[in-house]
Amino acid sequence: MERRTKKRLFGALRGLLLPVAALAVLLCFFTGVSNLQSSSGDEGKRQLEESIRRTAAACYAAEGIYPPTVTYMEQNYGLQVDENRYAVDYRVFASNLMPDFTVLERTGEPGALGETEG
Repeated sequence: MERRTKKRLFGALRGLLLPVAALAVLLCFFTGVSNLQSSSGDEGKRQLEESIRRTAAACYAAEGIYPPTVTYMEQNYGLQVDENRYAVDYRVFASNLMPDFTVLERTGEPGALGETEG
């Protein structure tokens, strides 16, 4: 009798093991995808900041002044800014001082970072 009870218990546990394991695998998958999206957004922002810094330095080396606007760098130096994804606050104090700039990732919510409701 004890043997049959153990077999039934083991059979019931084995029946639950597959759904629990599948749920654990799905949870790990979705957690990984979420982390990947977060890190790729951070990496894109960092790359844009570095591109702006390098482009401004290249402009200063070529022209003797820092670029007056981000648009100037886009038109004359090939800088590419995905304006749907990022907002750039670019402030020039003097033509011989590196401009201060901040890159912010847009959230996509209406009203965020200057976006308006459509």
